[in-house]
Amino acid sequence: MLKSNTKKKAIFLDRDGTITRHTDNFIVRPRQLFILPHVVEAIKIFNELGFMVVIITNQAVISRGLITPKEMENLHSNLIERLKRKKADIDGVYFCPHHPDGKIPPYNIKCNCRKPNPGLILKAISEFNIDPKKSFMIGDAIIDVLAGQNAKVKTIQVKTGPGHPRLDKMYGNIKPDFTSKNLKEAAKIVKKINKKEL
Repeated sequence: MLKSNTKKKAIFLDRDGTITRHTDNFIVRPRQLFILPHVVEAIKIFNELGFMVVIITNQAVISRGLITPKEMENLHSNLIERLKRKKADIDGVYFCPHHPDGKIPPYNIKCNCRKPNPGLILKAISEFNIDPKKSFMIGDAIIDVLAGQNAKVKTIQVKTGPGHPRLDKMYGNIKPDFTSKNLKEAAKIVKKINKKEL
C-alpha cells in the first residue's frame, strides 16, 4: 500500500481559550483547567468524523521555571482523562516550553515550535503521518491562525478566548479561513467541509 493512502486527517487545537477557559494566572495545576462549554460535543464530532485530535499549545511557564515538562505532561494527562470520561478522545499533545525571555535553560531561547511558528504542527504531521490538506488548526488567537497557515492546514478562529491582543494587532493582516463563536460551531464547519471532500 502506498504511504499516501494511509495518511490521516487531523484537528489541531489550541488549549487556553479554545479547549479550556483562558485565565490571566499561570496554569500549573490540573484544577486550574476548566473545560469550556461545547468542547466535549465538538471533540466527539471530530472523533466521529475520523479526525485525529491533537492539542498544540505554547507553555512558556516552563521557561519561567513555574512547572517542569514532566509536570506539564501530567497536567495534560489529567485533561485527556477528564475528556475521555466524557467519550471525547484526544490523540496527542504537543507543547512548546520555550520563551526567549525565560529564566530556565535550555528553554530560554527562540525556537521554531512556539506559535505562530509551525514547528509543533509540522512535528505532529510527520509523527502521525497526517495530510495537511485535509487538516485544520483551530484556536482563539491570530498566532494559532498563522501557525496553521505556515503548516499549510485550514484555519478556524473561535471567539471563546481573548487571543493575544498585542500579537493580534501585530498580525492584523492575517485572516483565518473561517471564524466561529465556539468549538462546536467550528466542528459544524469541519463537518460540512469534510462531507464535500468525501
